[in-house]
Amino acid sequence: MNYDIIVIGSGPGGYVTAIRASQLGLKTAIVEKESLGGVCLNWGCIPTKALLKSANVYEYLQHAADYGITVKDASADFSAIIDRSRGVANGMSNGIQFLMKKNKIDVIQGTGAVKAGKKVAVTDADGKVTEYTADKGVIIATGARSRKLPNIPQDGEKIIGYREAMTLKTMPKRLVVVGSGAIGVEFAYFYKTLGTEVTIVEFMPNIVPVEDEEVSKQMEKSFKKSGIKIMTNASVESVDTSGKGCVVKIKTAKGEETIECDVVLSAVGIETNLDGIGLEEVGIATDKGKVLVNEYYQTNIPGYYAIGDIVPGPALAHVASAEGIICVEKIAGHNPEPLDYGNIPGCTYASPEIASVGMTEKAAKAAGLDIKVGKFPFSASGKASAAGAKDGFVKLIFDAKYGELLGAHMIGANVTEMIAEIVVARKLEVTGEALIKTVHPHPTMSEAVMEAAAAAYGEVIHL
Repeated sequence: MNYDIIVIGSGPGGYVTAIRASQLGLKTAIVEKESLGGVCLNWGCIPTKALLKSANVYEYLQHAADYGITVKDASADFSAIIDRSRGVANGMSNGIQFLMKKNKIDVIQGTGAVKAGKKVAVTDADGKVTEYTADKGVIIATGARSRKLPNIPQDGEKIIGYREAMTLKTMPKRLVVVGSGAIGVEFAYFYKTLGTEVTIVEFMPNIVPVEDEEVSKQMEKSFKKSGIKIMTNASVESVDTSGKGCVVKIKTAKGEETIECDVVLSAVGIETNLDGIGLEEVGIATDKGKVLVNEYYQTNIPGYYAIGDIVPGPALAHVASAEGIICVEKIAGHNPEPLDYGNIPGCTYASPEIASVGMTEKAAKAAGLDIKVGKFPFSASGKASAAGAKDGFVKLIFDAKYGELLGAHMIGANVTEMIAEIVVARKLEVTGEALIKTVHPHPTMSEAVMEAAAAAYGEVIHL
């Protein structure tokens, strides 16, 4: 029962870490209490994108006449859409099983807890406990779950989290979404597109509040145009589920308002899975629900590491994967470069999509930087016009003195596929002038990146 590395948790942090460890010649095991792939593959990133694709296809059919195509009697089969999403998730999880076998990684089914002496105790479904030893280290990647608020207690039926939101048996006629981060707006778009009456309640002044303010305002404009009701500077005080549906009391600047609905989706963030995994017994330090680690994800106790949602930093799948690779390469004796948390892209897959990286305009100004800002609307893009996707823009922020690309903020069709260009450009320290002179293919949505850079320097052609 001895290994070089034992990984607890098989999400995009855990399974990627295990594969990289095996590639480096380390005997590796991974512990998982549910399905391989964790939340991301089974209940998050992947199945939600399958749902959103179905909504996107249905939206196309509803607007087919705009493209000169007549479609009669198109309807959405909610159960079939849910089934397709679950099928996609199951297929991805099976793919991880294949990767584990391919890379000779032992999968230990059960609930893992760290023990002293670089040991992991795994409790299986029958309650049997087996101990395993990791000679080079234990890597904790237990992820996070839906955050629950005391005044919005989730019952799994009328007040739900993201898991239930993607497996409802029937489509609600009216839905209140509490919180407008990525999870909230993605489900708001999905259900509204299929015909649900949707209200978003957001505590902050803007929806998608972590984004640049112009992006937030554009998203609010697009959502309102689609028929989604948005309440900002508002908070849900209570939800009465005693009747057939829900009676939601909402505190606003104008006073209290009551909304009736079938289902309330609580999308107010996540909380880490740190309970019952042995951290206190081993003496691993935590703060505010996060495991404290150094730049190579070593905890305060030698031989124990932590990555992903349970450590400080963005709770994103691609961040967890990157952290795991850096962690295990360091354990193997390599000298990996620490992760640059200032160059992490974030994506939201509603319609329109949002993609961003780096500083917002507000943050750059607050830092006292002299900046140049360039913005190019998709309404001026030939490809966007041809595609019927003119909502949105690309906004770039540069340091005025050195031309450093400080941040990029995009909203529109397919921008989640465009942001990687900016991440690479920032990694390579590309200047604004260099970006302007980089020839982009025509006609493409990505031309807007070049045009936004040109706009910042007073050289824009098509605006």
